[in-house]
Amino acid sequence: MQQRQQEADFNDRKVIASTYFSIGAFLVLACLTVSLLILPLVLPPLPPPPSLLLWLPVCLLILLVVLAFMPTDVRSMASSYL
Repeated sequence: MQQRQQEADFNDRKVIASTYFSIGAFLVLACLTVSLLILPLVLPPLPPPPSLLLWLPVCLLILLVVLAFMPTDVRSMASSYL
């Protein structure tokens, strides 16, 4: 009885895994992976970006940290949606 249950669980997992990605989606992911591995070796290196542009991710990170730790009044938020 336990053996049948294990086989049924294995077959269910197999069906879920085979239907999770279609053949087309798998091929797209495989081509994307190969291109990410091969293209940096083939293409010439790019010049560095302007120094001002390098501050963009730093500013975004600071903004997200400030928003994450900013206190909110839950009562006012809930009443505005009613």
